[in-house]
Amino acid sequence: QVQLVESGGGLVQPGGSLRLSCAASGSIGSFNAMGWYRQAPGKERELVARITSGGTTNYADSVKGRFTISRDNAKNTVYLQMNTLKPEDTAVYYCNAVSTSGWGTSNYWGQGTQVTVSS
Repeated sequence: QVQLVESGGGLVQPGGSLRLSCAASGSIGSFNAMGWYRQAPGKERELVARITSGGTTNYADSVKGRFTISRDNAKNTVYLQMNTLKPEDTAVYYCNAVSTSGWGTSNYWGQGTQVTVSS
């Protein structure tokens, strides 16, 4: 069973930075893609950033130029570097991993980590 464990959330002032980490129980090289989603109170969960096994990245328009997703296969960890944080970035951030095989597609989720941007 795949386990994803997020860390690095917390309270930060507007304009500040945080780095989220997502540690996987197995080799992240086995996943087709990994990503970060977020969900603010009263809103739907949305994609923030995604990185494929080949290293292709894509970002939500709202975070382009401020957030960077990266992966360290040796550590089985995916990171989300968040700079110039805004109050509207406040949400629970979830790590996601996607695995596709002949049996279909499986999605795995972490438990989430709270990010609060406030003065």
